Amino acid sequence: MSTQSTGQTPKAVATVAPKAATAKASPSKAAAKMHRRSRSGCFTCRLRRKKCDEGKNQCKACKHLGLKCEYKRPMWWSNNEQRKQQKESIKNIIKRTKLSEKTAQIGTSNAGTPPGLSHSLPTSATYSEATARTRAPSVDSQSSPGYDFNQPLSYDYHDYHPHIVSPPCDTNVQYQTFPTTPYEVDIKTTRQMFVNDIPTRRDSTISTYSTFQPPPPHPLPSYPEDEWINENIYDTGDMFSAEEGLDFDFFDFSHGGPQASQQALIQVDDSDRPLLDHFIDNVLRLIFPILEVNQHGSARSEVILPALESNRCYLHCCLSISAIHLKSTRGLQGEQIDSDIMRHRYAAITELCEALKLDANHLQILEATLGMIFFQCSVGRPGDALPDIPWHSHFEAATSLVRKLELPHAMMHDSNAKVHPPFNMTLASWIDILGATMLGRSPQFADTYREKNQSGSTSGLCELMGCEDSMMYLISEIACLDALKAGNGINDMQLCQLIGSLGQSLDTTEVTPESLAWPYSSTGALRPRQLSRNMTSIFRLAARIYLCSLVPHASKADPTMQGLVERFTSSLQLIPHGPDGFDRSIVWPLLIAGSQSTPHSSFRQTLAGRIASLGEHAEFGSFGRMVRLLQEVWCQSDEADRSGSGQNVHWRDVMQQKGWDFLLI
Repeated sequence: MSTQSTGQTPKAVATVAPKAATAKASPSKAAAKMHRRSRSGCFTCRLRRKKCDEGKNQCKACKHLGLKCEYKRPMWWSNNEQRKQQKESIKNIIKRTKLSEKTAQIGTSNAGTPPGLSHSLPTSATYSEATARTRAPSVDSQSSPGYDFNQPLSYDYHDYHPHIVSPPCDTNVQYQTFPTTPYEVDIKTTRQMFVNDIPTRRDSTISTYSTFQPPPPHPLPSYPEDEWINENIYDTGDMFSAEEGLDFDFFDFSHGGPQASQQALIQVDDSDRPLLDHFIDNVLRLIFPILEVNQHGSARSEVILPALESNRCYLHCCLSISAIHLKSTRGLQGEQIDSDIMRHRYAAITELCEALKLDANHLQILEATLGMIFFQCSVGRPGDALPDIPWHSHFEAATSLVRKLELPHAMMHDSNAKVHPPFNMTLASWIDILGATMLGRSPQFADTYREKNQSGSTSGLCELMGCEDSMMYLISEIACLDALKAGNGINDMQLCQLIGSLGQSLDTTEVTPESLAWPYSSTGALRPRQLSRNMTSIFRLAARIYLCSLVPHASKADPTMQGLVERFTSSLQLIPHGPDGFDRSIVWPLLIAGSQSTPHSSFRQTLAGRIASLGEHAEFGSFGRMVRLLQEVWCQSDEADRSGSGQNVHWRDVMQQKGWDFLLI
């Protein structure tokens, strides 16, 4: 292998001339070019205001500069402050990349470096981006009295960053002599497999190479906030997994791996193709936001798309949900859209009944039944009046299927073993625990949750909906106590004793205030584990409020209750808000805390601000129904306070009065 040439070819010189000519182009032509800018470039190049070649998976500019190339709209794009942080992060990455390039170029030009090892580290020849090069500072070098026009173009860091001072290469003792033994360089290589632009398998390997070239110096000062760069600067993996090492094979999904082209294999009539496309493009991303954060792409590739392909009942359910979303978001009215909703809803029920008669394919039936229950939580307005079967009637059928499939038994395991909980059982547990509070009943699988809480084992709830499993188990116990009180199966003294016992159990789950922080890192990347800790704190406070409301003759005006509501309001600051935030993932805690708030509570003002930041998204799904229910509760309870009756208005009583059958999770 030959060393790099120090002479500049005529071709390299010729490439400079057209740029000068281009700069003299007429203003009208320049203006015309500006109006033909592409809108499909990666968000990193758009933030840098650079032209993007729109390369597949990764554009050339991001690849050469060691930047994360993002074609999917990133979380930081919609927040000006996070944009500034991301821009500063990109600048630092480019600085370090260019400095490594410059150092490698200097090292490979030294005659003492063996030719066979001179390419162990990247050199300037590795990069083909002409805009990233300029003339080298050879004029002022002690070893070069004049500028040699035959030397290659190189990037001069000092031209752009004169405030960074580093000694010349010929005066730096680090470059005067090379050691007699080579350095060992560890290079980490990460490979990410994509199927239909969906990240699936991710592997990392570390290779060790020997080189006589010394490691590069540290020209930039080290600040605490910059320490993350050492770990993530060249990491091309997923933005979420880069920081916290999540297990991407956590759940036992009912389907195999993603297919090569799943959408093309979904058989629908031509008239229903727009509904299917709308579901995949607009509804799918709303359904499992926390799962998407924890296991990027798994909800799409391993849950929904395979079910759409193989489960006709599930397909009709999704098409009905898509029509509901179209009607509510685009204001469609008329018989056609209502006909689409009811046609596919009826087809889903018909398919479900036929499958139940055959007493086969129980897993597919359960999958479709849970879809009919849960997907409604993401779409529709509170005032939708089309006839439908209540969610708890569907859940009775789902409960029977869960028992028939012995899924609770499958979740009982050795807590020390590596666990892959059945996804459908995890989803059923989420609906079961919080849905029980909607009805004032005990959860169907309360005994299973109690046993799992005692063994300290997981059900996958944290990865699916954000709240730690142990907290959800305690909410199940509180729901059991609520049902026991409603059925007059316990006297006041026993009730207070059990409330005190559950309060102590909640105390054992408390964390230090230092462990709660803003879930976004300084790079603008979302930290899933930190988000989970924050959401668990929200659910814990809501559970305390729920528990205190069971105390005999409890009043929302009690100082203890108002103190809990204020703490809840303060904790909301650590949950990102807006269309890309997670307010729609904490609907149940917002309902519990809001029902105990007073007219002058800061909670109401805080909730109003978060509703405003959500915009039209605050009107749909469980969040919109929760807001509508709270407004009615406040109207009745505030009127009772003004009249002096002091009557407590329970949100379940209001739902019953209005005939609302909401599942607010």
